[in-house]
Amino acid sequence: MAEEPEKKNKDENKAEEKAKLEEVAISSDGSAELKDQLLRLAAEFDNYKKRVKKEIENAESTGKASLLRNMLPVIDEFDLAMIAVSDSKEKAIAKGIEMLYSNFMDALKKEGLGEVEADGIFDPHKHETVMVRESDERDGTILETVKKGYMFEGMLLRPASVIISKRMAKSDEKPGSAADAAAKDKK
Repeated sequence: MAEEPEKKNKDENKAEEKAKLEEVAISSDGSAELKDQLLRLAAEFDNYKKRVKKEIENAESTGKASLLRNMLPVIDEFDLAMIAVSDSKEKAIAKGIEMLYSNFMDALKKEGLGEVEADGIFDPHKHETVMVRESDERDGTILETVKKGYMFEGMLLRPASVIISKRMAKSDEKPGSAADAAAKDKK
């Protein structure tokens, strides 16, 4: 009879070991699930941080663009002042205004302001035609810049106002032309 309690103890021990193994298996699955949830949460938080950083950068860029757009009339006035003082007899005043203008433009350039190129051929994405003038130049060649255009970080703040060329029409009825000479020869 002493064997029966030992057998019961062995059976109980085996049952306990089996239950412990099941608990370990369950806790392993649970920890894997918790680990998976933790990794997903960390990834979501990382994406959130990136999105917020991008939104902040966009807001800063939009604010700068708005400020720079509001400064364009001031720049235009400075350009007019520079023209006016270039003819002035007051060299000290002219030099002071030139220094002010230079420092002002340097500060704006550091913030990302750039001038639109207004040389060469007309580009409707960067230029605005204010006048067309007959010329010997190729059609669409920019002859003169009326008002400077500006960009900020690849965004057009204001197109350059330009005068472009249009080929002069060749007329056969001009006095002294080759056509007139040929007509005279036939008579």
